[in-house]
Amino acid sequence: NATAALVMPLMSFHTNRFQGSAAPDSAQQGNEQKDFLEKNRAPLLPTDHGPGEPVVAGVLKRLLERLVSVGGAIPPSLATGYVVPFDPEWFKLVALDLLNEAGVQFLLHAFASGVLTGKSSSSRVSGAVFETKSGPIAIRAKVVVDCTGDADMAVQAGAPFEVGRADGLAQPMTLMFRMVEFNRVGFEQYVKKNPSQWRGVHGLWDLVREATKAGDLELPREDILFFATPHEREVSVNSTRVTRVLGTDVWDLTYAECVSRAQMRQIAEFLRRYVPGFEKSYAAQSGINIGVRETRRIVGEYQLNAADVLNARKFDDAIARGAYPIDIHSPTGSGTVLKRLPPGEAYDIPLRSLIPQKVQGLIVAGRCISGTHEAHSSYRVMPIVMATGQAAGVCAALAARSGAAIRDVPAADVQGELLLQGASLRRTVRDGKKVAKTGAL
Repeated sequence: NATAALVMPLMSFHTNRFQGSAAPDSAQQGNEQKDFLEKNRAPLLPTDHGPGEPVVAGVLKRLLERLVSVGGAIPPSLATGYVVPFDPEWFKLVALDLLNEAGVQFLLHAFASGVLTGKSSSSRVSGAVFETKSGPIAIRAKVVVDCTGDADMAVQAGAPFEVGRADGLAQPMTLMFRMVEFNRVGFEQYVKKNPSQWRGVHGLWDLVREATKAGDLELPREDILFFATPHEREVSVNSTRVTRVLGTDVWDLTYAECVSRAQMRQIAEFLRRYVPGFEKSYAAQSGINIGVRETRRIVGEYQLNAADVLNARKFDDAIARGAYPIDIHSPTGSGTVLKRLPPGEAYDIPLRSLIPQKVQGLIVAGRCISGTHEAHSSYRVMPIVMATGQAAGVCAALAARSGAAIRDVPAADVQGELLLQGASLRRTVRDGKKVAKTGAL
């Protein structure tokens, strides 16, 4: 999604020390926030995240350090709203470098279409089948890690799952695109004259109404949303929206990509004609794939729910943490629901939410782990799914080396190895682990 779908930037993975009318932890923090907002009256990055503690590290931290070192990303700070603007081309190169350095044997242009099962049990996964231009390829494995985002392999293996909210509708799809030759000064001047028309990274309500009335725009969401990137004269636009479609239906995907590209053309023209600063801009790139927020979620050994997220619940078998708010884009039209965690808090993701019921030899990571529609809207963002990916990899490796079933791997062993690998876990978990006992994988 970071590269093929241009989902930019990486959203915040920091706790939020204050929200709404809540006071900052100190006068200094409050003054920092006030000074920043005074100097940035037309911010192109969020103003409502952080400042706080990062709750994801490990693989994500290594990736970001490498991206920043080559100029491919801006590190999270008050100035970025604690999100990470990145360049998708550098992201591709750095990701390949990290895979090569780790000795990963990978295969591109291969679509996972089925699972292999053991002779003794149809619920025991023993590998996967891939469709390629060279023909089908079967790969045997001691453990399969399903990071398809749609739980494709888990469902093929017979795992129970849910889709979307109670009525089956999922969050809408969005085609992201990059507008270049953007004149930030011209945009800032407009916002300075019209301060009510831009809030953080979204707005332009009056211009949207004007263009809509003139028949020049049919905006599918409530306002225009875009983010700064590492490049001064570029923004990443997140304003297309296709509802009542499902990312596991190829006909829906085809329809959504066609509709969203028509929306992109209209939005790009609106920006050029109506929005100061965009007079000479153009859409330089759109996602190869449309961005899919939600499809299937496995029913696992534990199902994370909205109360767990909003009450910052802690679990003994925690293997990752999240602090991003519940963020539900309306499945039926315009509108977005945003519910934040308590100031300074984060929630745990338990190992049990990565383990599907009724299946052996397979573990799931990413947006399709076990959780409700509401909880999913928080843990679906890329930094958190990277944390669950690292945890799933560790658990799978421990199971493969010991011969144990995935659900029999002690959570303490997974936590210990994650800490050795630099992952972020709650302090009480860190203090309670003798991490040296597991050894590095």
